[in-house]
Amino acid sequence: MGYRETPATGRLRELVETAWTSDVPTGDVRVLPDGCMDLLLMRGRVIVAGPDTGPVISPADSEPVVGLRFRPGILPRLLGVPAHELRDLRVPLDELVSTPRGDDLVEVALGLAARPARPQTSPWSLRAVHHVTARLAIGAPVSAVADEVGWSNRTLQRQSLVVYGYGPAMLRRVLRFRRAVRMMRDGLPAALVAAEAGYADQPHLHRDAREFSGVPLGALV
Repeated sequence: MGYRETPATGRLRELVETAWTSDVPTGDVRVLPDGCMDLLLMRGRVIVAGPDTGPVISPADSEPVVGLRFRPGILPRLLGVPAHELRDLRVPLDELVSTPRGDDLVEVALGLAARPARPQTSPWSLRAVHHVTARLAIGAPVSAVADEVGWSNRTLQRQSLVVYGYGPAMLRRVLRFRRAVRMMRDGLPAALVAAEAGYADQPHLHRDAREFSGVPLGALV
């Protein structure tokens, strides 16, 4: 029992970070923002988990929850729905798209990937999405990222809302916090984590932890 992850393989590797299963019969589950969107299989229904800006507290379920965590910026282009319209929401898939159907998440994901891309929700190539994500994940300035891909700051800001659900500065904060949590769970002290993850100082890390998790950093870890 608990939470388990399996790396994506095959045709989904470019789109999906990991497949996961959560089987927690008692207690609440605290879900943290990570810049990603997920497909969830809950009680026989496929749910789209939008990009989060704060913690989501999910009650324990007697049945396992299965999920696919898509890489940042990927699922909106498959759904044809702008990411900002799904921000902080959990929406049944069948309310967003008419197809595909089924309860095998891999097959559902492959069916979504086979749909024609819509320019409104696919303004960037996959290569550009991965580049912007990677650069912001290591704390690159937004203006530098815009220059690298040949866009204005305004264009990057506007299109990031469609692709990620929030602007590039917010995505950078979320990805920085995600990296910090991983370091803390690896046993690194908070002062070192703050420096390595790119925070101005340790209090800065603690403020982000409170905002994104709803609890003090020590309680979160």
